[in-house]
Amino acid sequence: MIKRQQLIALVALTLMWGVNWPMMKLSLRELSPLYFRAITMSCGALWLYLFYFARGVRMLPRGNEWRSVVRLGLPNMLGWHTVSILGVKELASGRAAILGFTMPIWTVLISVLFLGERLTRRVAFAAVSVAIAIALLSSVELTALSGHPIGILWMEMAALLWAIGTLMMRRAHLTLPVEALTVWMMVLASVCLWVFAWASESAPDWQFSNRMWASLLYGIFINYGFAQIIWTVLARNLPPATSAMSVMAVPMVGTLSATLIVGEWPHWQDFAAILFVAAAIAAVLLPSRKVTGNA
Repeated sequence: MIKRQQLIALVALTLMWGVNWPMMKLSLRELSPLYFRAITMSCGALWLYLFYFARGVRMLPRGNEWRSVVRLGLPNMLGWHTVSILGVKELASGRAAILGFTMPIWTVLISVLFLGERLTRRVAFAAVSVAIAIALLSSVELTALSGHPIGILWMEMAALLWAIGTLMMRRAHLTLPVEALTVWMMVLASVCLWVFAWASESAPDWQFSNRMWASLLYGIFINYGFAQIIWTVLARNLPPATSAMSVMAVPMVGTLSATLIVGEWPHWQDFAAILFVAAAIAAVLLPSRKVTGNA
């Protein structure tokens, strides 16, 4: 049974993750995508390091633990956060959130295709549901005068990288505390992002509006700070079904909050896609009912 404090934390996390998508879109009006990621992630990593260090967590990796930081950080942090921000740049933020949160389905499909897991009716249903959702959102991008179908490719690539990283995390034999692992993966990704940004984008002039500064602070302290802390705690204690409900709600929060934050009005295809993605997530993450009866 989920406790009241856990429920409050789960609702807060869902809102933080959902609102983060239009907040990112707001930031990209005044800052290029890679510099945005480099700034928010590096500052967020510093803030998380200080928080966990003050709580007595062992933060310095030892020996082969550095190898785990690099190996797991490439898809989980660098891959997902780099490619997804390129998708947000091209798409409406709510639409990007819907596509990004197809990652649980990709995780299951990779397990079936390459790791020998059984193809069930639930997995097949999830795959078809995601395909319909992608087709719905693609139809909007292909028919709109300002459509950017390349954004769909970016977001699905990001979801695929996240899925690969998730499977690698599940199979890893970790001795480093997960808090320290998360921080050092962020540090690794931040260093790479600063290099990528310097090589491919114009340096920011730092003459930002108040809304822009607010969105940067949101990314640093909420998305890479409080949300990460809450998730680390909840992931250890919540059953997968409860976590799945939060994952399903994030795209809806992102789509609805985008109207207020960046003035994006969703189409009927967006809401239909949310339903299909939510159904797919439910199919692969929620436990099946056990049939009981008299012997």
